[in-house]
Amino acid sequence: MKRKLSTSSRSVLNSGLTEDYKKAIAEYIWNGFDAGATCVEIRYTANPLGGVDDLWVIDNGSGINYGTLDLTFGAFLDSNKIQSFQRSSEVRGRKGKGRFSYNVISGGASWQTKYKDDEGVLKQYEIKIYSSDRSEYDASEPESVLVAEGQETGTAVHFLDMRSNLVEDDLTSDSFCNYLSSEFAWFLELNKSKGYAIKIEGVVLDYRNLIGETEEQTIEIGEESFRINFIRWSRKIGDKYYYYLMNSNLREVCKVLTSFNNKSTTFHHSVYVTSQYFNKFEWDKEPGARLDGLYNQSHEAYEAYKTLMKRLRAYLSKKEKEYIRAVGAAQLIAQYEKDGILPKFSDDKYGKARKKDLVEAIQGIYAVQPKIFLKLATEQCKTMVGFLNLLLDSNERNNVITIIESVVHLTPEEREELAATLRTTTLSRINSAISLVKNRLIVIEGLKKLVTDNEKFTTERDHIQKIIEENYWLFGEQFNLVTADKPFTAALMEFTYLLDGKVEKGSFTAEDARRRPDIFICRGQALPGYQYSSFLEEQIIVELKRPSVVIGTTQLRQIQDYRDIILKEPTFNSQMRRWKFIVVGKEVDESVKNEYKSFADKNRPMLVHYRENFEIYAMTWDDVFVTFEHRENFILEKLQFDKQMIHNEVEAYAKSREGSDALTKDILSLNTK
Repeated sequence: MKRKLSTSSRSVLNSGLTEDYKKAIAEYIWNGFDAGATCVEIRYTANPLGGVDDLWVIDNGSGINYGTLDLTFGAFLDSNKIQSFQRSSEVRGRKGKGRFSYNVISGGASWQTKYKDDEGVLKQYEIKIYSSDRSEYDASEPESVLVAEGQETGTAVHFLDMRSNLVEDDLTSDSFCNYLSSEFAWFLELNKSKGYAIKIEGVVLDYRNLIGETEEQTIEIGEESFRINFIRWSRKIGDKYYYYLMNSNLREVCKVLTSFNNKSTTFHHSVYVTSQYFNKFEWDKEPGARLDGLYNQSHEAYEAYKTLMKRLRAYLSKKEKEYIRAVGAAQLIAQYEKDGILPKFSDDKYGKARKKDLVEAIQGIYAVQPKIFLKLATEQCKTMVGFLNLLLDSNERNNVITIIESVVHLTPEEREELAATLRTTTLSRINSAISLVKNRLIVIEGLKKLVTDNEKFTTERDHIQKIIEENYWLFGEQFNLVTADKPFTAALMEFTYLLDGKVEKGSFTAEDARRRPDIFICRGQALPGYQYSSFLEEQIIVELKRPSVVIGTTQLRQIQDYRDIILKEPTFNSQMRRWKFIVVGKEVDESVKNEYKSFADKNRPMLVHYRENFEIYAMTWDDVFVTFEHRENFILEKLQFDKQMIHNEVEAYAKSREGSDALTKDILSLNTK
């Protein structure tokens, strides 16, 4: 039976119908969800040339009730869908225009629909509209359906007289799938627990690559409850970022711009707020208009809205900073590494700690105000980062805020947040220092265990040598390891390369070249008493003995041989270098104690030989431990470590070769530099 629209065919054409097939199909998908569907499927048939001959959009919604037909199809620009679900403030299944979107695809459309009438009887009928006369539509009489398994309500839109320009590739392309993902991802994600889906020829639309992160929570304000769904998109899906305010039927009441639209970051986001609170408000204005309906409500209702927006802004700010720290700042640091913008740091653990402090500060500042680091030339970036590094290494860390404010304006909240960031990085360094001292105490206790209780199971090469090689701070701070257990030829090459970038092989005899000092370390520092220069290089060669060896004349002769090799090699033998040779064992014999007395006037404990800038020391392991504790006494007292607890932890290792191996392995895993 023919029925008339409440407008003319020309009015339909002039109403602003879409001319994009993707948008047209999306309109019909929204209509399906608007009718309560949980699944909407696109089906088609293609001819051998790839053209689409038939196209359907099929949903399992409630169908079109014949009793409301005049309201649904007859009242153009006055659709009853305004009372049900609606996607956004833009035209989505409202005003009755969506059903005419077939015009871009075909010359007409039919709706084959099944619904349940007021008495619950399943009925079906068909509606047809043709482009030749859009002012009328044809609806058949409804017929009862014999209910069989699998027969439910729903609507199948069949596009008639297909346009020749629509091809199969249009419906299977990444472009089409990406468009549907951008349009429906938020809706499918919010309803994923209900099994909502869009299918194309039986294949479920996979929108998950569009979603970088989701989070759901509830905000309670007085008696009102708001369900918050946060979505961070993996790419930008619209021109603006909004809070979408929806009533309990998921009908959008309003969308409000977030405060992150002008930030130059990749924090693509949407926030969906669902609550019965919004059931009382109607919204029928253009996007971006003010939510005036709230001002007509009670004072309490408006105050709840203001509180909600304040908490949403705080929540979104937190999420943005988490994202920037985890992704944006990491990308910035990676780019700085690639472009050589970060300063060069030494490769030891101290240098790594300084670099970590700088990176954390950059990440924290970037999270507060990304503009500081954006759109800067490479040299400007180097200058900014270089000055920041200098300030972090000084007592002027708080001046970072002053410098930043000379570049960009900081709000009071951003200023406080940045100050907290700088305090955090300071605390991080303090915590690292405390951990370092504790680890050093563990090393001391571990060595005591190895050279006393585990003496029978501890060897020089497998245990002592490995530990000292990683913990040469026992003999002084800020040294660099030259070599460990390598011949003098290799030691000389690495020593000269470390000092000035040159490689010298020296003129060792074959016998001398084979000698292998256990530990060879060096440093440059200002030393008192040298009138020609305030800068002097200090080198230390350490010979380690297994715990059972008592240091006597033989052991001293070995370390003196090392001294003689140095004296004979011109490359080593500069007057601006001071050399220390140390032999370490469990005990020393009487001959060594007599040497101590011979050099007592030098006031240098454990000294057994002295000649100009060459010194030889014989030390017991206990001497090494006491020297460390004396050197670090101030900080150890201030931190008040529970030394007994550390001792008990080390004491738990078995008195066996396996125990020595395990203890050595665990000591080597500690950060002590």
